[in-house]
Amino acid sequence: FGMTEDYKPKGRKLLLVLFVLAVATLGANFYIKSGVEPLIEPVVEENEEEIEEPARPLSAKATTVASELSIPWEIVFLPSGEMLVTERSGSLVRVRGGVKEPIPIAGVRHSGEGGLLGVALHPAYESNGFIYLYFSTTNAGRAVNQVMRYVLRGSVFTEDKLILGNIPAAGNHNGGRIAFGPDGFLYVTTGDAGRSDWAQDKYSLAGKILRVTADGEIPEDNPFNNEVYSYGHRNPQGLAWDNLGRLWSTEHGRSGLQSGYDEINLIEKGGNYGWPDIEGDETREGMLRPILHSGPDTTWAPAGIVFLPATPARAGQTGHSGKLYWVGLRGSALYEAEVTPLGTLLSPKSYFAGEFGRLRAIIIGPGGALYLSTSNTDGRGNVREGDDRILKVGFE
Repeated sequence: FGMTEDYKPKGRKLLLVLFVLAVATLGANFYIKSGVEPLIEPVVEENEEEIEEPARPLSAKATTVASELSIPWEIVFLPSGEMLVTERSGSLVRVRGGVKEPIPIAGVRHSGEGGLLGVALHPAYESNGFIYLYFSTTNAGRAVNQVMRYVLRGSVFTEDKLILGNIPAAGNHNGGRIAFGPDGFLYVTTGDAGRSDWAQDKYSLAGKILRVTADGEIPEDNPFNNEVYSYGHRNPQGLAWDNLGRLWSTEHGRSGLQSGYDEINLIEKGGNYGWPDIEGDETREGMLRPILHSGPDTTWAPAGIVFLPATPARAGQTGHSGKLYWVGLRGSALYEAEVTPLGTLLSPKSYFAGEFGRLRAIIIGPGGALYLSTSNTDGRGNVREGDDRILKVGFE
């Protein structure tokens, strides 16, 4: 068989090998035919762990918890379990036991994508009652966006205080998401108001993620000694922090005939996210690429985003620390991706594609359930019976 002389067995050794093989074969046949168990038992490691079967894919189901809303934009839950929903047309709706109570907000200017948008509760809401609202209005005849703080007493807003004003506004690209971070500061997303060059101007409030104190002051460690936390954004629409304290944001990519390149960004203090100079996988010195994007041929139009941490058992099995969930307007779906400790996203998938139409808000509610809002009455969707609605999502 082409062996070298060193590997050829001598005659006696060869006979001995053949004899041993013959005896082994006869013994095996004896046990098989006689039904006698062999004396040699399999070796089992004392600490051997059972191999767990891969988890089967989850399916999602949604039930309606509120209906017939007017362009719902954001949702928060009060400690009592009551739901507050902003309607872009200008009312904050309190939902209690399925009963809706609209509370008009003075000064809201509803035009195009502008109007009453984000809402957030102060981290110490139970002691101070502070509610923050982001909405479009006018100042000296000029359209602007602003953040106001109120206390809701019964059905009346009192103690109003301007937290952040004179944010550029337009018919499109108004940003509007607000949320308190783990550091206790208020983060605010703003669009470029249709002026893409403003996104690269570190001293304009347009096309940014802003950060201020709960009273509207500039934190000492903000990177540019103003309200700007990151820049180079087109129209960021969602904010979420993961279990490691990292900030994630959704952002609308280009639109019109060249749609696509919607983004999921991992936000760094002082970071430049490239709009309008780069998109997708393009690079330029000093600019950050998205962690995930939709590509040139797919449009999510991503809005709200949340992070749902993994259970300790699942985190150990899968190597991810939790999942990001975000919703799409034009994509008309709920999207999911696993988050790794290194800050990458794995296994993106979608649910409800086209089932409920445009989806805008997402929040983790009581018991860890996801709540979504539809946005079919905004002039860009197909209105369905009961629209617009708040949906409660469960997985099984």
